[in-house]
Amino acid sequence: MKEVFEIGLNLIRKIEETQSENLEASGILIAHAFMNGHQFFVSGSGHSHTVTEEFYGRAGGLAFVKPILTSELTLTEHPTKSSYLERLNGYASILAELYHISKDDVVLIASNSGRNAYPVELAIESKKRGAKVIAITNINHSSQVTSRHESGLLLKDIADIVIDNCGVIGDSALQLEGMNAGMCPTSSMANSFIVQAINVACGQELLKNGVQPPVFVSLNCDGNEDVNDKLFKKYTRVY
Repeated sequence: MKEVFEIGLNLIRKIEETQSENLEASGILIAHAFMNGHQFFVSGSGHSHTVTEEFYGRAGGLAFVKPILTSELTLTEHPTKSSYLERLNGYASILAELYHISKDDVVLIASNSGRNAYPVELAIESKKRGAKVIAITNINHSSQVTSRHESGLLLKDIADIVIDNCGVIGDSALQLEGMNAGMCPTSSMANSFIVQAINVACGQELLKNGVQPPVFVSLNCDGNEDVNDKLFKKYTRVY
């Protein structure tokens, strides 16, 4: 148990030491897109879809986030369905069209390996449309695998800002004696801190420019229902 805590705490410290500049730059980029009337999209597939949920619709989170969170990219329908779909060339371009990704928008894409067709293609399509791309990925892992997208590119090769989740190859950071497979995957731990750091950096930049950050509050505190309803009405996408 001590090792689990050591792994998690060391991971967060490493992110703080090595990624703070990119985290702040991401928040500033998102803030200025919002102030200039552009959109902020977030997406990921498989377990990386949880980054989208960490950004969207939760207390303390920015209300203007636009989630690209289709059920087939998650594990809700079948445990391996998303693994097949994220390897398909052509699927991300459909979603880029359906969600109207446009010039000067910001698209944040999470992918631990950064190799599958979906995140790579979404990054390429977003850049083609004139949007800026932020990637959350595992540089250690991504640097030692080949792309599954027809371009041969990895997510880290395309993004304007690359945030390293500082994980190990295969994500699982703890090897128990007598086991062949590792345990304690760190990407989820890392991603939660990364998301909140970006949120706060964005909020700080908005305040610096005289803009009150639109932030959701907890519905489990009395009297808050109207706050979130107004934010959803103003910012939730309607396609």
